[in-house]
Amino acid sequence: MSLPLSILDLAPIPYGGSAAQTFSESVALAQAAEAAGYRRVWYAEHHNMPGIASSATAVLIAHVANHTSTIRLGAGGIMLPNHSPLVIAEQFGTLETLFPGRIDLGLGRAPGSDMATFRALRRDPAAADAFPHDVLELQAFLAGESRIPGVDAYPGKGTGVPLYMLGSSLFGARLAAQLGLPYAFASHFAPEALQQAVALYRREFRPSEQLAEPYVLAGVGVVAADSNAEAHSGMERVRRERVRRFVLRGQTREFTDDEVDAIIDSGSAEQVLRMLTYTAVGSPDAVRDYLEGFVAHAGADELITMHALPEAQERLHSIELTAHALGLAGAVR
Repeated sequence: MSLPLSILDLAPIPYGGSAAQTFSESVALAQAAEAAGYRRVWYAEHHNMPGIASSATAVLIAHVANHTSTIRLGAGGIMLPNHSPLVIAEQFGTLETLFPGRIDLGLGRAPGSDMATFRALRRDPAAADAFPHDVLELQAFLAGESRIPGVDAYPGKGTGVPLYMLGSSLFGARLAAQLGLPYAFASHFAPEALQQAVALYRREFRPSEQLAEPYVLAGVGVVAADSNAEAHSGMERVRRERVRRFVLRGQTREFTDDEVDAIIDSGSAEQVLRMLTYTAVGSPDAVRDYLEGFVAHAGADELITMHALPEAQERLHSIELTAHALGLAGAVR
């Protein structure tokens, strides 16, 4: 398979661990991805989530960029309703100035948090309604063609940081098509509308200065290990971890594996576990076969892989095995 392969790093904070530990692990992950030949690593904006360390997304990108040299780094994504377009143009214009040709800016419409956190961010819930206008305003700041007379982004003006539209519904697909932007579908956690959204995007796409033809990035989970048995054992731990982080979020104690399995067996976690629908699990050969089939199913031009194994060394191994299986240029054989 020759299409580009990239990574979404959720920057997970392990139970009993620290954000500092996670930042070190994110650097190691990006370095491994760079060595293996992945195209980019993205980080997502989340707030008030004790298990995720990427809330200050631009700061984390700068830190990782300082410890890598060629791989593209970006936001997958910045939740624009949480911010003014000017501030994001300044942040990512600064990143592009410091690390020219390596910065991506993916944009999402969701708040990336609950409503109490949204209020703590001092945002109005109606801000999501202004999302299309805010995207255009941000794009203009980065192009050096401000839509607000007398106001420009410094740094940022004229940097032309490429924008990517993120989405898990038809809204994002249609907006990406109208604006002529690459479209990244969040099928790694919202699988339902994947094919419908991609078809709509390709059908309605209008060329732009940034992009002449439609370009689809699709998210997919990967649990790669040396054997199928080891990978499926790892997948069971991924399922439990997902339940702990989403179903049991905010609990004051850590639940045992047996307790988590009981929650899974009861059906209470069905919606959360459905997020894992598109996950390649197995040995390198099995992962390659799954991803090749997923590319055809999704109509993707690039895959954004999420390696969700709980231990950092397991994630690194999964990244390396996947690169080897798919024949990435930097993969060590």
